[in-house]
Amino acid sequence: MPHEIADAAFHVSDDPARFDLARAHAWISGESYWAAGIPLETFRGACANSLTAGCYTAAGEMAGMARVVTDRATFGWICDVFVDAAYRGQGVGKRLMSYLKGHPDLQGLRRLHLATADAHELYRQFGFTELTGADRWMQIHDPDVYRR
Repeated sequence: MPHEIADAAFHVSDDPARFDLARAHAWISGESYWAAGIPLETFRGACANSLTAGCYTAAGEMAGMARVVTDRATFGWICDVFVDAAYRGQGVGKRLMSYLKGHPDLQGLRRLHLATADAHELYRQFGFTELTGADRWMQIHDPDVYRR
């Protein structure tokens, strides 16, 4: 059963039937700095295998999205937070973050991570701080994977 919250202006839901995959893909592949050029099928799989939420206007148009890669027990990584340009400054990002912080599947996690180039102040409002112990983290990073 989908988890949903609503107010007079917006509705946030993780219902996959409502999620506008084509619109979200256009945002992430065409406008994001972190996943430019991501193929539709790759993005479809990422959304299907994550907790993916959309923020919708009263008329049903998707105004923003967020995705959490999670085991729903110990760890979550918030990613693909995006607000359509027409809705920026209207609290969509805050609604998405409030929704995720209160989502029943994300309670009791030991770690909840995210990375951002420019929205630190938004995330600080929800308890996020700079990463500690970064010297312990390792990665395999292939920034050109979507171009091949």
